[in-house]
Amino acid sequence: MTSHAPAFAAVRARGPRPTLRLLRHLLPYWRRLLPAALAAAGSELAAATLMATAAWLITRAAEQPPLASVSLAIVAVRALALGRGALRYADRLLGHDGVLRAVAGFRTRVYEALVPLAPAGTPAFRSGDLLTRLVDDVDAAQDLLLRVLIPAAAAAAVALAATATATVLLPQAGVLLGLLLAVAGFLVPALVLVVSRRAGRAEKAARAELAALTVDVTRGAADLAAYGARGRAHERVGDVSARIAALERHRARTTSLASAVVLLLQGGATVGVTWVALDAHAAGTLPAVQLTVIAVLALVSFEALTPLPAAARTLVGVRSSARRLADLFDAPPPVADPPAPVPLAADAPLGVDITGLRVRHRPGGPPVLDGVDLRLSPGRRTVLLGASGSGKSTLIAALMRFVPYEAGSIRVGGRELRDRAGADVRRAITGMTQDAHVFHTTIRANLLLARPDATDAELCEAARRARLLDWIESLPDRWDTPLGGDGATMSGGQRQRLLLARALLADPPVLVVDEPTEGLDPDTAAAVLADILDATRGRTTLLVTHEQEGLTAADRIVVLDGGRIRPVTPVRRS
Repeated sequence: MTSHAPAFAAVRARGPRPTLRLLRHLLPYWRRLLPAALAAAGSELAAATLMATAAWLITRAAEQPPLASVSLAIVAVRALALGRGALRYADRLLGHDGVLRAVAGFRTRVYEALVPLAPAGTPAFRSGDLLTRLVDDVDAAQDLLLRVLIPAAAAAAVALAATATATVLLPQAGVLLGLLLAVAGFLVPALVLVVSRRAGRAEKAARAELAALTVDVTRGAADLAAYGARGRAHERVGDVSARIAALERHRARTTSLASAVVLLLQGGATVGVTWVALDAHAAGTLPAVQLTVIAVLALVSFEALTPLPAAARTLVGVRSSARRLADLFDAPPPVADPPAPVPLAADAPLGVDITGLRVRHRPGGPPVLDGVDLRLSPGRRTVLLGASGSGKSTLIAALMRFVPYEAGSIRVGGRELRDRAGADVRRAITGMTQDAHVFHTTIRANLLLARPDATDAELCEAARRARLLDWIESLPDRWDTPLGGDGATMSGGQRQRLLLARALLADPPVLVVDEPTEGLDPDTAAAVLADILDATRGRTTLLVTHEQEGLTAADRIVVLDGGRIRPVTPVRRS
């Protein structure tokens, strides 16, 4: 499988910025996110207003005015104190609710973008790295909303309100405060963004590499131990972990230094604004109560800006994740659907006619299938024999529109396969593939994957036809028995029969069974093949195998050798 990296680079060069694309995916959820942003801004504004009002009240009270003249300020302080807590709670509640819903919807869209790539397009990504994109990189959307955009919106609201208030009270103080707030709110985060950009990309790449290595080490633990390579594998994992730790320390130093700069700007703004206000007060142009308000406002307005350096550092990671997700969205599917697909009726018996089929794994490479002619007659069981590497799995992939074919024809229901949508084809031609997966859940849930609305009677019938029902009913938890990861608690024969039962429950018009005896001993393999042929009697079936025992019940046997079909081997009837 060739890499899609050049295609990714070309699309990235032409397309919009990945972070903007990420935002576009989240725009449908703006009605839930806007109240959260407003609540966050309201909470920060309430905190700053509370401090400024309290300062005014204390200063005014020192002048011993009539109680009526400060009663409104007393009520305002109480209301702001209560309101700040309520708005903070609303900020957390609405923010997490809206963001989690948005991320859940976005994760679904990422998964839907991955579906057309499977299975032929996914080898362009390492399995651990692909998992990182689906989990960590999608979570970057959550960070973009909760840790970047919402804090930035709240900080902007406070900075604008504080600058406007200070300008109204004392213009020169407002200009100074606005300038220093701009430096703290824009320049410092921008510097963090520039300094952290390269380290952020490196950290994302290192984490993806660590995930891929972890999957490799976990799945290949037995082979690593058998060949004495466990130490080298662990050393590679340790090297990557050390690199991630160094990058994390760099991130912490950058963020801490930027936060210290913001604190220095806060102190400088407080001193500078207070100095200007004192001059104005000495000149008799600024009352004492307003002097206090301006000084306190300069101090508290920077509190909303303190999360911005961390937000800028988070944005670096978000941009790297958005770029990796853009690669996933832009990955060209191995087989594209036609602009106007012809519907395929999957509720009637179907025949498949293959003529002169030629398939290559890569352009310019040798053909894996070259001139294949095969007919799957409705209601007939066809067995396709062939050694490993003969092209059996490639033929099935072409039938299910997982790989394209460059020449020849595949006609299903009288129409060319290229005219059909891939999803329609796979509803009509499906079954038990060679790499079929047993999920880490119960027997019932594994079978219901094929048909979620199946009744208990239909489950029992599918299990009975696959000769699995007696084993299921002998278990203490019967249908609710957990099967472990990829059927770890089952024998090889039981696992294959479970996959067969799932394929039978799906009840496609054309049933495909690919290498159902992989990893089984000869006696078990022969028994499984005989049971499959018995269970598929009267059904359009393509059984692909390299075994030659247990096939006496087949309607037709053909041999695939070197990408071509040999003459039909007659089936002996006992």
